[in-house]
Amino acid sequence: MMMIDVANAHPRYRRRRKVIQEIIRRVLWKERRHHADLGIVFIDDRRMRILNATYLKHDFPTDVLSFPLSSPRARLLEGEIYVNLDQARRQAKEFSVTFRGEIYRLVIHGTLHLLGYDDHTPSTRHRMTRKEDLYLKGYD
Repeated sequence: MMMIDVANAHPRYRRRRKVIQEIIRRVLWKERRHHADLGIVFIDDRRMRILNATYLKHDFPTDVLSFPLSSPRARLLEGEIYVNLDQARRQAKEFSVTFRGEIYRLVIHGTLHLLGYDDHTPSTRHRMTRKEDLYLKGYD
């Protein structure tokens, strides 16, 4: 059972739910996870700044935040992913990629965090980037 809820909470931009759900399902399937209840919320700088201040004590917006609601090893993977579409737009320009492609990368990145991957060191960051590149194929 895979439940993936997509919420468009950004005041201007909207993302297609079916594509986002398909991308997350693809990541979970390739990672051999077949039971998940995930929520993904597309937000703006203001909301991301509030989440960062509340939960991480940072006073700035970031691109993506993942909140695991279960252990990465639990049979049912539960969690929430918040993607900042304002930051995604800036990063798309900075990295010379499409806005859509950057959003997809952030969705994949957030999903990998829920699966237990981290990016705290150069080697773990490299591992996550390789996975993101693999799962982005066909979507970018």
